[in-house]
Parts: sequence; structure tokens; C-alpha cells
Amino acid sequence: VQLQASGGGLVQAGGSLRLSCAASGRTLSRYTTVWFRQVPGREREFVAAIRPSSSNTYYSDSVRGRFTISRDGAKNTVDLQMNSLKPEDTAVYYCASGSSILTTLRQESAYAYWGQGTQVTVSS
Repeated sequence: VQLQASGGGLVQAGGSLRLSCAASGRTLSRYTTVWFRQVPGREREFVAAIRPSSSNTYYSDSVRGRFTISRDGAKNTVDLQMNSLKPEDTAVYYCASGSSILTTLRQESAYAYWGQGTQVTVSS
């Protein structure tokens, strides 16, 4: 199983970026897919998740209303649309896939497969 995260870059505050997580060897629609982010020196932080069968979505308080996670079954990808970006959104963003349950949704340990990360930098 391999996950490939892409779409990061440099954007001004208030701008938008769309991240994509593509999978090989795994059908993403059968598992929970999440996005985490990490700033150097800090722990990885949960950003958003999409559940398999229900497609229910979950967000951290810091991104709710600005970010949208979605899945494209035909392409086997999960995207993260990020709008109204802020400098504090600057981080390396990782996608991951696993069989988490609601109580472990925001825990790194719930996800067996991770992408390599894509850098998002928001300038003020």
C-alpha cells in the first residue's frame, strides 16, 4: 500500500490550496482517510477525516468551516480543499488510511498507512 500526498505550495494568507491523497494497493473508500499536519518541534495534529461507508466528515476546531475533505471513488483519491488560509496553517500535511473507530479517529496510532507529506506555507 502506498499513499501519495500532493498539492502543497506557497500561498498568501486568505488564499486557497487543494491537497490530494492518491492510493495504490488500497481502496480508500473502504477505510477512514485522514489528514494530519505537523510543524517542526510539535506533535502531529489531526486536521480532517472522512469515514468509509457513511462518508461522514470530521474536522479540528481550527479548520472547521475553512477546510473540506472529500473523496473521489473513481480516482481513489481523498482531497482536502483549504480556503481562507492563515499563516498558522503552515505545516507539512500528511494523509493516512486506516480502520479507525470514532473514539480513535484523531489518533495517529489508528492509521497504518501514511503518505510522505506535502509542505503548505502560508505567508502573511
